[in-house]
Amino acid sequence: MKNDLDSRQILAVYEYIQQHGDVDESGKLFEGIRAYSDPDGYTIYLEGSALLLRFGFHNTYHLDYQHEKNKEDFINKLNFIYQMANEAKE
Repeated sequence: MKNDLDSRQILAVYEYIQQHGDVDESGKLFEGIRAYSDPDGYTIYLEGSALLLRFGFHNTYHLDYQHEKNKEDFINKLNFIYQMANEAKE
């Protein structure tokens, strides 16, 4: 799979959602992306736009989705949140 996402970006988006998202049934929700982790904290999940991203050991990730449009929408949302996270640092 082509590396569409950078591990720093994934982690920054996860942390931003954890800090600024609204609590929902399984994690925190921000701008249509849900962020949560497994009980041991070794795997984090970002979910939205009919796509699930699993990020774990060795900075590896896997995307589960049905249609390419789901992936495009999800990545656009991640890029938007990542930009917000970077602007918040300034």
